[in-house]
Amino acid sequence: MHRHGPTEDIDESALTVTAPKKQAAGVTAVAVALKRSVEEMGVVRTARTLARLNQVNGFDCPGCAWPEPSGHRRPAEFCENGAKAVAEEATLRTVTPEFFAAHSVAELAGKSGYWLGQQGRITHPMVLRPGDTHYSPISWDEAYGLIADQLRALDSPDEAVFYTSGRTANETAFLYQLLVRSYGTNNLPDCSNMCHESSGAALIGSIGIGKGSVSIDDFGKADLIIVAGQNPGTNHPRMLSALSDAKANGARVVAVNPLPETGLLGFRDPQTVRGVTTGVAIADDFLQIRLGGDMALFQGLGKLLFEAEDRAPGTVVDRAFVDAHCAGFAEYESHTRAVDLDVVETATGLSRAELEHTARLLAESRSTIICWAMGLTQQAHGVATIEEATNLLLLRGMIGKPGAGVCPVRGHSNVQGDRTMGIWEKMPDSFLDALDREFGITSPREHGLDTVHAIRAMRDGRAKVFFGMGGNFVSATPDTDVTEAALRNCALTVQVSTKLNRSHVVHGRTALILPTLGRTDKDVVDGVKQHVSVEDSMSMVHLSTGRLEPVGDQLRSEVAIVCELALALFGADHPVPWARYRGDYDKIRDAIARVVPGCADYNTRVRQRNGFVLPHPPRDSREFRTATGRANFAVNELTWVPVPEGRLVLQTLRSHDQYNTTIYGLDDRYRGVHGGRRVVLVNADDIAEFGFADGDLVDLVSEWTDGVERRVRAFRVVAYPTPRGNAAAYYPETNALVPLDHVAARSNTPVSKAVTIRLERHVHVGAES
Repeated sequence: MHRHGPTEDIDESALTVTAPKKQAAGVTAVAVALKRSVEEMGVVRTARTLARLNQVNGFDCPGCAWPEPSGHRRPAEFCENGAKAVAEEATLRTVTPEFFAAHSVAELAGKSGYWLGQQGRITHPMVLRPGDTHYSPISWDEAYGLIADQLRALDSPDEAVFYTSGRTANETAFLYQLLVRSYGTNNLPDCSNMCHESSGAALIGSIGIGKGSVSIDDFGKADLIIVAGQNPGTNHPRMLSALSDAKANGARVVAVNPLPETGLLGFRDPQTVRGVTTGVAIADDFLQIRLGGDMALFQGLGKLLFEAEDRAPGTVVDRAFVDAHCAGFAEYESHTRAVDLDVVETATGLSRAELEHTARLLAESRSTIICWAMGLTQQAHGVATIEEATNLLLLRGMIGKPGAGVCPVRGHSNVQGDRTMGIWEKMPDSFLDALDREFGITSPREHGLDTVHAIRAMRDGRAKVFFGMGGNFVSATPDTDVTEAALRNCALTVQVSTKLNRSHVVHGRTALILPTLGRTDKDVVDGVKQHVSVEDSMSMVHLSTGRLEPVGDQLRSEVAIVCELALALFGADHPVPWARYRGDYDKIRDAIARVVPGCADYNTRVRQRNGFVLPHPPRDSREFRTATGRANFAVNELTWVPVPEGRLVLQTLRSHDQYNTTIYGLDDRYRGVHGGRRVVLVNADDIAEFGFADGDLVDLVSEWTDGVERRVRAFRVVAYPTPRGNAAAYYPETNALVPLDHVAARSNTPVSKAVTIRLERHVHVGAES
């Protein structure tokens, strides 16, 4: 039975604010997850779906990339937000051709992203032709022909951009990059460009591989875990279980964050008796750092570790590891000993006592893990900051030993797998050589466009076709007005999607929506059930099998869409056997096994109970495949983010009721925000100093060196325990404040965690945007 979505949009006048919660998860999380699931899927579909989520022979959560345990899995191996993600995808609500006939594109463009997403699953391929006011149905063959004609008409393959979301499975990602390179370009921007690109850039230079070095089992062996710039309670809630288990084994947890995050302060595991009653205080120490002060923190801790080594020679610096495996130590030591701790205190907002206490924990720890997420990567000096965190681990010999290592926590289900499969605008020649040998094609060697460069190219008319394999490009990217104008400048925009989002109403002169199967959907080809595979954030590769009947017979799998488009574009005599891959995913995995490093015997190993782990030389054998053949200490000038007089430094973040750009609901109950999203969290003393009061309506205006005014209107001021001079607000509503050219050095990641803003009293001027 199909259902319709809500008719009413967000009403921010209903917004209320209460005190932040002190504990996360618990019975409330279970109740919310079940309520949302039943509303979207119904009782029977909810029971059938959640029982398979993250289970062996089940399907992988379409939300975050946190790994499943290698041993026993609990009956409910998912979190509240994982259940919400599944409910969003497995909903019975549908968006049919009749829906598009009833709603013009102009009308849909006036709706919020929340309202669009709540309408349900798209059931048919749709087209918007030049001059049309409404999307109308189109056959699959006609859609493929339209795309192929547009691509063949370009002056150069580099005039097309092929974006990828992290939701895409390994088989699709491999075929997608193969199609793009067969066509003749490396323009493969993806969502990694906006999140963990800084992690990859830093780790490749430091240890030779841009992935984390720990497994889920290492958390049970660690005695110190530092969680920096990350909010597991909202973004990776199952991580709280791993941290809780680590604490039960004696680990100490240090949280480093500008905001007190509920999940790190108190966790109630609803699957344990203690979780229902009292819960666990996850963070033993909370370092409330100022935005942009993390590099200073890690450099200051390095200086204090050298001072501790001076007091007790041979007890702090792991000389055996450094001498055998590292390069650049002398330069790092000289630079770090010269760090001014007074500057570190100013940059971080932390006291000398807090710094010294944390340094003692590092010096005494036998096994340390450092975890991080967007709080570090989306800084202008994000790459250098992660290098400095890695320096601390190298100094202590904390790479390639149980319970220790680097742990970048990826935010989207298969974003790491996509990169492994070749979704990168700068894949090494060794990968391209293997691709060419396998398929008899000639891959281009010139590096392609990342996300920021792709927006610039579309803006400037150098890119004319945009193809989005999943995701919500408009709402995920910075500088919203510029990005929207760039897409509207295209001749053709194509979105492969499960549900409506903002990217469908911000379109090129011709626009296509191609409806695809989701992770929960059954994928059957010629009567044979197909499986896909994904890689979690700790390099485990495993199968995922959807079980639900699709909401309509017009949905295609992403694999089918890539293969059928390739046949339309290249013809049946192309050297890549697209028709064979369309009908048998095992054949795709056989090709992956021959091309992708570490994937030998893919079909056999991925069918093991837990799948298989990809090789990681630093973790496996303390082998560092860098230019020096060693792990490299990095030397960086100490950089931090001072707050200009009368201004604030803003970080954009998620509410608890969203995942990336998908808005599940209007409550951020952990922070005490209910019924709305247009809020800005500001320290009470800053509110008073600026002449405002808690509850006032203000406009946020960002300031950047280009002198362009970027403004978002009518945000409610909320007094919140942020550091002085710092503020926080939800994205995508505040993406408009992030300048396209405000990017991290060496990774080109948009700097969404250090935006200088001023507050102006809001003046109502007609209809508000």
